Amino acid sequence: MDVSLSNQILNTANVMAQAKVAQEVNTTVLKKSMDIQESTANAMIQSLPQTPQLASSGSLGTKLNTYA
Repeated sequence: MDVSLSNQILNTANVMAQAKVAQEVNTTVLKKSMDIQESTANAMIQSLPQTPQLASSGSLGTKLNTYA
C-alpha cells in the first residue's frame, strides 16, 4: 500500500470525524434553542389575560335583536 494513499485515508477519516462532532454540536445547539423558544412561548401564553365569561343571565348581553 502506498504511504500517500494511507495518509489520504487517514486524513479523510479525520475530516469525517470532525464533521460528525461539528454536526452533533450543531444539533445540540439547535435543540437548546428550540427548548428556549418553547419555554418563552409557554410564558407568553400564560401571560395572556383570561377570556371574560359571557353573560348567562339578565337582559344585558343575553339577547340579540336583529332586523333585516
